[in-house]
Amino acid sequence: MSQMRVEEVFKISGGVPVHTFVKPSEYSHLKVALRSPGRGVIVEGPSGIGKSTAVNKALRETGMDEEVVQLSARSPEDVEYIELLHELGKFGTVIIDDFHRLQDSVKSQISDMLKIMADAEDVGRKLVIIGINEAGRSLIRASPDLSNRIDVIRFEVEPDVKIAELVKSGEKAFNVRLTAKELIVEKSRGSFYLAQLLCMDACVQADVLEKPENIVEVNTSFAAIQRRVVARQRERFGDVVRSFARGTKFRPSGRAPYLHILRWLAESDSWSISIQDEMRKHPTEKASVSLVSDRGYLENLANSEGISEILHFDPDTRILSVENPMLIFYLRNISWSDFIREVGFTKVDYKENYDFALSFAGEDRSFADALRDSLEDLGHAVFYDMAEQHRFLGQDVETYMGPIYASGSRFVIAVLGEMYGKKRWTLFEVSQYKKRLTEGEVIPVWSDKIPPSPTDPVRDLGYLTFDPEGDLTQQANSHAAILTRMIQER
Repeated sequence: MSQMRVEEVFKISGGVPVHTFVKPSEYSHLKVALRSPGRGVIVEGPSGIGKSTAVNKALRETGMDEEVVQLSARSPEDVEYIELLHELGKFGTVIIDDFHRLQDSVKSQISDMLKIMADAEDVGRKLVIIGINEAGRSLIRASPDLSNRIDVIRFEVEPDVKIAELVKSGEKAFNVRLTAKELIVEKSRGSFYLAQLLCMDACVQADVLEKPENIVEVNTSFAAIQRRVVARQRERFGDVVRSFARGTKFRPSGRAPYLHILRWLAESDSWSISIQDEMRKHPTEKASVSLVSDRGYLENLANSEGISEILHFDPDTRILSVENPMLIFYLRNISWSDFIREVGFTKVDYKENYDFALSFAGEDRSFADALRDSLEDLGHAVFYDMAEQHRFLGQDVETYMGPIYASGSRFVIAVLGEMYGKKRWTLFEVSQYKKRLTEGEVIPVWSDKIPPSPTDPVRDLGYLTFDPEGDLTQQANSHAAILTRMIQER
């Protein structure tokens, strides 16, 4: 009789674990939802948390596993089948995995089916949808009246007691004792999958590949497990993660919004983050991250080849989720100082919220608009009054804007048109940034309609000029390129 193998106990692929299955916290709710006739079941949560395993186990325990069709939105053939479901009549129980990858039109079609099935308490059809965080919300967004017709089961990060139960079951089944058990439980951060992988690696490094006759002490240190696992995942994820951190317009002196997003993900207790929530927690990076999110750059990057296999970004909820359970372990265990140097950024932590703050009179707003667009296209964080208007409504505007011109931006760009010194707000802004004139932190952009004056001390500073009657976009693009070179050298 062949001996039990380590991969049969600590399973990282294949079906339901025989020896190390642990009921997730929401398991009882899941079973009840599966037994309810006609009602759709949405199982959502981070990757690697055990959603698919729990669904298959629960279907078996409820006797519903005989005619189950499992489909994945990652498979083009399966997607074709999913699109035809509404024409198939009594199709039994169908599981749709990776639901978040389906097109909105297909999601809408499924939403209509779920309403019909629930209202009829259809015993001949059951849809079980598995997706990452907010899969249920995307369905309800397509059809708001669906909310009372489906059961949404949220699988969150499991408590340590559940992970410890898995490790203990594995030790007993495989006749071993893991000296790194406590750290394995802690570093798994609520993931059954990671716990399985770390336990298996501990045994493999100790050369315990088959079940021993007597209990064996596996003395592999957690540090050794961590080094080996991270090294393997570096080969797998390294290039893709570096590509994400650099973004589409990499500048060594840039504010690195995508790198900050990765670091927020690594520091999160969950396996997904709300970009909106994270920006509130990190005000210094708020402007640059808001730029790439609002303009669709983050969505485009997340959908690019390679990156889309490990990360998913929902532009409606602005939630970024990990697709691969090993990615989060990799991000949490790399040296971030080394990673930043590898990516090529010269600086990523700034005390100022903005690279540039624009100061101008309303008469020159057209040029200021063009300059702001050009600077943001090059990846700079720019303070522009109308873009921030919603943030200071009902507040004292001077209290809000004063610190930005005084010290909250690396540079102030003063667009000095004919009305600049005659407007209340420009006079206020000058009073805030005046002391920075001698520090080289104010860049004058003079209108060529204003003749030089020997009594004007600002004329002694290096400056740019613009023609308010010329091609504003062309001038703004030229100035933005010069300002970018300047900021790279400071």
